Amino acid sequence: MSDMRLVIAGAGGRMGRTLARAILETPGFALAGALERAGAPGFGADIGQLAGLAPCGVKVSGDPLPLIAKADGVLDFTTPAASVELAGLAAQARIVHVLGTTGLSAADEKKLEAAARHAVIVKSGNMSLGVNLLAALAKRVAKVLGEDYDIEILEMHHNKKVDAPSGTALLLGRAAAEGRGVKLEERAVRGRDGAVGARKPGDIGFAALRGGTVVGDHAVIFAGPYERIELSHKAEDRMIFARGALAAAAWGRGKKPGLYSMADVLGLADF
Repeated sequence: MSDMRLVIAGAGGRMGRTLARAILETPGFALAGALERAGAPGFGADIGQLAGLAPCGVKVSGDPLPLIAKADGVLDFTTPAASVELAGLAAQARIVHVLGTTGLSAADEKKLEAAARHAVIVKSGNMSLGVNLLAALAKRVAKVLGEDYDIEILEMHHNKKVDAPSGTALLLGRAAAEGRGVKLEERAVRGRDGAVGARKPGDIGFAALRGGTVVGDHAVIFAGPYERIELSHKAEDRMIFARGALAAAAWGRGKKPGLYSMADVLGLADF
């Protein structure tokens, strides 16, 4: 099979540059294009140089149509508005859309579901293979333990991150809620301040920390009578997300249109 031709959205950002390096250094993949909004850092530059490598001949562009038309997939860690637009273009081109954008609204999710009728969309709040294994473990532990064990999710990221809780924390919360057979939206407690009263049984709590250059730390804590079980993951380099994105793209190639997750990619959907 020929190399999988991939377009990077948000190519000028830290994640975009990491994705470029991963594609250029990994056999079986080819860089078909790089996208960024006009005027953004890196716009018009050679993406290979932006990634800290030799020039590769691919300039960062602002026009997605000609790039997606010749691609097999698009890797997207951008913004909700940009991701929804790209999902529509991926649907028209019938290609794979690997979506790592966080902060999506319910309306955004509906638009992605519509696009997935024609595109293979692999969506996750975190593309790391380790984090998605952590989510599977959290689901299994939550299923085994009863409400005597309180679930708390703690996350920390760098001081430039704009959304909280992180997409990864919500991914872990949904996994735990699914393990308990409940909806996260009905049991989530996002931060506590003041006289909030005693903790309600069955709640799933979130705490978000921001500071420094932390790539991403996450922990799922099951606090029961006289004992705690703590499952954790620490990201040391953004390359783990890029490698997961490439694994998702390769898995999605040739699949039927639909909205998939990293649990599908890893064969953990029924874990």
